[in-house]
Amino acid sequence: MRRKPNGRKLDPKRRYRKTALMSLIQSIKSVLAPPHRAALPFLALTGGLTLLGRATPWRATRIIGNLALGGFGFCLYFFRDPKRFPPARTDLALAPADGRVVSVELATPPAALGMGSEPVWRVATFLSVLNVHINRMPAAGTVTKIAYHAGQFLNASLDKASDLNERNEVRLTLEDGRHMAVVQIAGLIARRIVCYVDEGSVVEPGDRFGLIRFGSRTDLYLPPGVTPLVSTGQIMVGGETVMAHL
Repeated sequence: MRRKPNGRKLDPKRRYRKTALMSLIQSIKSVLAPPHRAALPFLALTGGLTLLGRATPWRATRIIGNLALGGFGFCLYFFRDPKRFPPARTDLALAPADGRVVSVELATPPAALGMGSEPVWRVATFLSVLNVHINRMPAAGTVTKIAYHAGQFLNASLDKASDLNERNEVRLTLEDGRHMAVVQIAGLIARRIVCYVDEGSVVEPGDRFGLIRFGSRTDLYLPPGVTPLVSTGQIMVGGETVMAHL
């Protein structure tokens, strides 16, 4: 039994309640995280409509204002950008996005990235509208190729979304010369892929590099010979969950 500094025993029930309270506080902090800068146009629009609707005496404009207030709250939630704390190691591949793993399988890397035709392990993570949508770099390296493809907007959880949907492919070259790739894939509702890095950008594990609005999928292609440590159905935390040892 653990003891307090004064020598008294620490009540197990109190310790459990304290742990539960700390967990709840951390969850609330994640939900109330400041929004990403990409939210500013949406917050300005919905906030302006809210003020306008509530400042007028007409019922129709008040209804619009109330709806806009709901939209303002949704944008704050959707674009939240919590801090993440990557492991203090450089030999790991981290999750590039929050969400649920929908497939772990061998697949040929995107042809446009010039990574060869040898199948490598691909981990696909589906992001619902409730997930944090900030994409993060899985490892340290240099962005050496970016390829954008216009396409369809199928349900991002479907396997064929990797080849048919609108997507943005990013090749990351590690310090030892190996390549890995992160692919941002638009979904059924998503209509906008945002990427903030350029070819030649030097990045660190967990660095923010883009987002997708609203609901999407992120595929991670591991280097040849690297085996994933995650399984289908597992929940990812972008920039923190370890996907593989490099």
